[in-house]
Amino acid sequence: MDSVVHFEIPADDVERARKFYKTVFGWKLTPAPGMEEYIMAHTVDVDEKTRMPKEPGAINGGMMKRTAKVKTPVVYMMVDSIDASVEKVKKNGGSVVVPKQEVMKMGWSSYVKDSEGNVIGIFQAAKR
Repeated sequence: MDSVVHFEIPADDVERARKFYKTVFGWKLTPAPGMEEYIMAHTVDVDEKTRMPKEPGAINGGMMKRTAKVKTPVVYMMVDSIDASVEKVKKNGGSVVVPKQEVMKMGWSSYVKDSEGNVIGIFQAAKR
């Protein structure tokens, strides 16, 4: 079973949104190394080696400028293979929004649309 591992919040004004989430929820919001205009949203502490949340079941996320392709919040599913998952998406009434791309040497991601037109993210971790 593929699980939810990450979320993204698009914003028209990233600094305004950053202030909102920090003030309202106390999140730690920092620029992602090597990714221009992407803010990491830490809702819980992470393991420094794996970058994964220390708290079981918790997820962290990110924030970026709203785009024509990503207008609403997105949840990410961890998958064993992006390529296989994209094929399943296509065979079951979905489509690809953004093709497979590398993410900070941690793995690969893609945005897809489900059968209802919702954009979701899929993520394949790099082998460690």
